[in-house]
Amino acid sequence: MNRFIVYINTRRPEAIGHATELMGWLEEMGNSCHFAPESAVAVGRPELAIKESDITTDFQLAIALGGDGSVLRTVTAVSDHQIPVLGINFGRIGYLSGVEPSLSRQRISQFLEGDFYLEKRMRLKIKSSIEENSFYALNEVVVEKIDPGRTVRLALEINGDFFTSYATDALIVATPTGSTAYSMSARGPIIDPMHQAILLTPVAPHSLFDRALVLSPDDELKISVLPDCGASFAVDGNVSGNLELGDSIICSSAEKPALLVSFGGSNFHQALKGKFGLSDR
Repeated sequence: MNRFIVYINTRRPEAIGHATELMGWLEEMGNSCHFAPESAVAVGRPELAIKESDITTDFQLAIALGGDGSVLRTVTAVSDHQIPVLGINFGRIGYLSGVEPSLSRQRISQFLEGDFYLEKRMRLKIKSSIEENSFYALNEVVVEKIDPGRTVRLALEINGDFFTSYATDALIVATPTGSTAYSMSARGPIIDPMHQAILLTPVAPHSLFDRALVLSPDDELKISVLPDCGASFAVDGNVSGNLELGDSIICSSAEKPALLVSFGGSNFHQALKGKFGLSDR
């Protein structure tokens, strides 16, 4: 018996309906399904809810129904247990949720038959001076200003050595997967998601040095708040805390990658072309 764990964007009725159909189909084949608590309520099966603290390595697959945000939430919940994640797209962009709903049964069947690829996507580990627990990001961590109309001053250290300070709206520390997220909108480079690197992109810096940096995955970055404005930091789009003068975060590569299920191998260049509507000439 295979065990599945399902995460649904419960703001999308079509995703809830599709998850309900998939659950019935999987259970008919003798598989078991569990759901994130909110998702279990949405499909009318609260008894199938499972908390993150109860997730173990004996789940064969995690299924995310929604957009890329749903995949990010699922990755956060299961990657420490190295459970593969399959994204079914009910969003707009769908970089991470690459399976269209019409193909979901076919792709899940292929997974059960072993006809798939696992993409190992680098994650970031984030430690802050104000929080004991670590955070993990598949896309990025952003340190940004709190006060509108003002910049925030941030100091950057790389491997314990001071590099420079920035007067900026924000600093983005991203993975290659995250290079097509917030960093791209700030004119950062696009990096193949199978690459290993740490990307630093300043947002609207008031500085002569305004370039993004592509750094080694072995580098450790420390970002500290300088006088005289506070900052906040957000991990994969979720605000995780406020930073005052002298507070800092430290970013490094996470030990365990995210495992994303794909079919036919990685074809990032064609996916990028399709998402941006690039012509053939």
